[in-house]
Parts: sequence; C-alpha cells; structure tokens
Amino acid sequence: MIGGNRPLELLTKSLETRVLIKLKGRRELRGKLRGFDQHMNLVLDEAEEININDEGEQIINQLGTIIVRGDNVIIISPPRLPISEKSED
Repeated sequence: MIGGNRPLELLTKSLETRVLIKLKGRRELRGKLRGFDQHMNLVLDEAEEININDEGEQIINQLGTIIVRGDNVIIISPPRLPISEKSED
C-alpha cells in the first residue's frame, strides 16, 4: 500500500499539493494542504468551496487560507502519485 498503512504518512506526502476534501453536509473544498494534526484538522491555502447549482454547473467560491476542523472531514483525496511511487503488495 502507498505510504505504508498509515493515513498520516499519506497526508505527509500530500503536503504542499492540492487535495479535495469532502465534508459533512455534502460540502466540498479543494486547496493546497499546508498542515494537519492527529485529529485531522487541516490547514488549506488557496482554498475553494465547490458547489453544484440546479443546472449542474460548478460554482467556485474562493476562500483563501482556512482551517478545517477534523471532525467535519469525511474524505481527503490526495493527488495521484506517479506509477513509480506506487508499490505492489
């Protein structure tokens, strides 16, 4: 498995890259991951909130630098790793 078996290792490898965050309440954010802690509190730079309107169009709200409280996080999607960094188990 990539980054061992530890989610925090994968987050460490994702620092300074753009990640997609899905939150409770069907909210989605994306931004550059600047930091995190053991509670999955996240610091995002250049953060954007992604909304879909009734016509299916994406509406992007620029948020800047934000802190996301970890207990609201459902999914953190890191960037895809190059094939050379993937290990076969």
